[in-house]
Amino acid sequence: MGRTGRLNNTISHYVKGVAMLVMSVATLIACSTDDDIVIKDQYGNVAAAEQLSAGTATVFNIGNSAYDTPAAWVTGDLLTRFYAGDRLYDNNRGTEGGKGPVFAGSSCGSCHNNAGRTLPSIYTRDSGSGAAGFSSQLVYITRQNGTHFRQYGRVLHDQSIVGVAAEGKLHAYFTEQEFQFPDGERYVLQTPHYEISEWYADSIDPKDLIVDVHIPLRHVGMGQIMALDPDELRRLAVQSNYPEYGISGRLSLINERNRQYVGVGGNKAHHADLTVELGFSSDLGVKNDRYPYEVSEGQSQMLGYSHYGMEITTREMEDVDLYMSALGVPARRNVNDAKVKRGEENFYKAKCQLCHTPTLHTRQDAPVLLNGTRLPWLTNQTIHPYSDFLLHDMGAGLDNHVRAGSAYSYEWRTTPLWGVGLQQTVNGHTRFLHDGRARNFVEAIMWHDGEGAVSRELFKRMGKEDRDAVVAFLNSL
Repeated sequence: MGRTGRLNNTISHYVKGVAMLVMSVATLIACSTDDDIVIKDQYGNVAAAEQLSAGTATVFNIGNSAYDTPAAWVTGDLLTRFYAGDRLYDNNRGTEGGKGPVFAGSSCGSCHNNAGRTLPSIYTRDSGSGAAGFSSQLVYITRQNGTHFRQYGRVLHDQSIVGVAAEGKLHAYFTEQEFQFPDGERYVLQTPHYEISEWYADSIDPKDLIVDVHIPLRHVGMGQIMALDPDELRRLAVQSNYPEYGISGRLSLINERNRQYVGVGGNKAHHADLTVELGFSSDLGVKNDRYPYEVSEGQSQMLGYSHYGMEITTREMEDVDLYMSALGVPARRNVNDAKVKRGEENFYKAKCQLCHTPTLHTRQDAPVLLNGTRLPWLTNQTIHPYSDFLLHDMGAGLDNHVRAGSAYSYEWRTTPLWGVGLQQTVNGHTRFLHDGRARNFVEAIMWHDGEGAVSRELFKRMGKEDRDAVVAFLNSL
């Protein structure tokens, strides 16, 4: 990047930083101690309890930076480090920054614009176009027996630096099926299908290939998710057994670094931390002390090419870890609106709350970031993520035919719903589910099967006004 590019980036982040700081000062009032933070809404009034999505980390921002605003407790040196992490998260890395030789994105922000979900380009083109290229998504490839192909890892890196071939290019096409509710309103479900071409090495037999595409997760509330009380989740796993509804969630347990953790991150709850080191390595091709080799190490085109060495420090990665952990969560909106209240009642009538648990708590011991920084501000908080963070069987329609951690291919972590109503504002789209196949809330609900079938059917039997009210409720979160 030249001097002009660096200057523009600096100015951009300065303006963004000032805007977020003004928002924080205007709406989140920190009192005399860090343990005594009073949250005020955009009108200067003390916020009602039902508005506080994430306790003292709740922010009253309804603009395109709603997911990208620091919590009130982020002050002083922490705020400086927050912005440093924000720059590392957002700025495109050139080859001088260690990007490549093969990679899936140029920065964290290229897929997680404003800490949200960048719209994959396969959904901006006509169905069946088969267009290939960088699509703001992760493409997982495995053999039918669950192993990896000899010349490839678990992720297809569809981008590369000059002189190196990308591992392959994804093509997508879609089929659609029309349905209707009992009252006659029609809806259409879209199913994606994938093909890969331009393999850099071995031509993979499509009959032996499983392609699993995931669009980006929203990074809002990640600090609270990492600070969840594991004992509360264990109790939920025991309590969330509702045979009358066919629901029985279970914990995702991860054995890593000689310890067992409760998994809470990722679509399959197969991560116990924010995986910053893995993201820099696998997604960006940036080596670090935990992953000191290129992801292309061992590929035939890399023979004789030296790849060893760090390209980002642990301190820098911890600043990114801090940035993600310190993001505020948008407050609930329109909580007194009659339609929203009706939608909340219908949310419960449809038994959605049995998996999308409204209220959880963070633990008492302070979370520790990857370089040792402790964040006591995340402890002892009452939060409203609308998720039990357990694994549930979602049926054959959403079966991705790939295991992740302890999750079977048909199991998915309950998606947290906080902030979901602002996705259109932040990222300009309403694509939902792990691969973005649902184009709106109604389609997302109607894709529920397995343990989600009871909610789908109860929602389906509602009249249009009641269904619309559920959507209004979801938009208030």
